[in-house]
Amino acid sequence: MLQFQPPGFGHKIIHTSLGAMVYYTQTNAPWAMPAVGKAIADTEDLPPLLFLHNFGGGASAYEWSKVYPAFASNYHILAPDLIGWGESAHPVRDYKIRDYLSTIAEFIIQTCRQPVTVVASSLTAAFAIRLAIVQPNLFKALFLVCPSGFDDFGEGAGRRLPLSVINTPLLDSFIYILGAENEIAVRNFLQSFLFAKSQRLSQEMVEAYLTSAQQPNAKFAALAFLRGDLYFDVSLYIQQLTIPTVIFWGEKAQFTNIKLGRRLANLNPSVIQDFYAIADAGILPHLEIPEVLIGLLQRYLG
Repeated sequence: MLQFQPPGFGHKIIHTSLGAMVYYTQTNAPWAMPAVGKAIADTEDLPPLLFLHNFGGGASAYEWSKVYPAFASNYHILAPDLIGWGESAHPVRDYKIRDYLSTIAEFIIQTCRQPVTVVASSLTAAFAIRLAIVQPNLFKALFLVCPSGFDDFGEGAGRRLPLSVINTPLLDSFIYILGAENEIAVRNFLQSFLFAKSQRLSQEMVEAYLTSAQQPNAKFAALAFLRGDLYFDVSLYIQQLTIPTVIFWGEKAQFTNIKLGRRLANLNPSVIQDFYAIADAGILPHLEIPEVLIGLLQRYLG
């Protein structure tokens, strides 16, 4: 959501096979401004740094908005709302894994002039692993927060509602309205499931998630995630990964336990160069305690 973006960031649009994808990048001061004795710098000439948000009701690029300004002086920041989320197109369809693998690849090809460094979280981080395996030429490095296909090692992360309920016409809309389109439910979900400490949740965060959830046809991507249509076992892929990778994991992450993370990392230790447990954080440490993730990323990105 543009109204929730940090100073100096605006939105641009590219067109994918499934519709328009909005992304946020440096457009104004203090980032797009001349250095001493130089013309205004073209931020697109900087190395690309791509931030991919998690899924779930109200998800959008806002999730990374407390982190990426710290890298705006040295990188071309790219923070898209993925198809079906935020301000991007919301085609009415049964979303599948291939929809996201293809549109993320299309986005990278259209916006990046050189291999990209990706920072991604949760299910989208698992998509990044799969994409980096089949199109390694697009990637320079991966920094992944709690990467999970939500069916890793065949264990499943557990659906919150029975499929018979989610797939019932009208009832599915009622569930979405009740669970994602009202402020109390959004606040409760973020506090109870995504954050380790509820006091870290701000009103701005609640409003950003609520605004995204209330976009027309937003329920279709959210319900595909809730049904498990986008789940897969990332442990079957991770050994094929060749792109240098670092994994961060909130020690108190729900749905995807840190033991799962260590088990995944141990499948490919030569490529997964580091595994860092972030104390006292849930599945979104970059939103909950962004200063910590900024510091960790700076260690690797310089």
